Amino acid sequence: EEQLVESGGGLVQSGGSLRLSCVASGFTFSAYAMSWVRQAPGKGLEWVAAINDVGNAIYHADSVRGRFTISQDNAKNTVYLQMNSLKPEDTAMYYCAADAGLSQLVLGRARYWGQGTQVTVSS
Repeated sequence: EEQLVESGGGLVQSGGSLRLSCVASGFTFSAYAMSWVRQAPGKGLEWVAAINDVGNAIYHADSVRGRFTISQDNAKNTVYLQMNSLKPEDTAMYYCAADAGLSQLVLGRARYWGQGTQVTVSS
């Protein structure tokens, strides 16, 4: 069974940092592009960052560029999102997603989705 399991969310003060992790299982992680997507209360899905299968193409949304960094460890089947200088507007449920095509992820589409991890930033 294909699975994505996120962890690392929590409550943090504005200006703080968190690192999210997403562990994949049940499919060939190294053949898939990965992304992070978030959904704030009462809002739609917002694509945050994506990385291709070999890790040499990385993209971040304008709203997080310079503060968030996506990375991956193929040996651990894990993708990370390092979040620094957090703001209250970063409060959201953060989802990990996987697809064979990076372009699909950037469009907010994915073959596999995780259940999400909550990030709350207090002012």
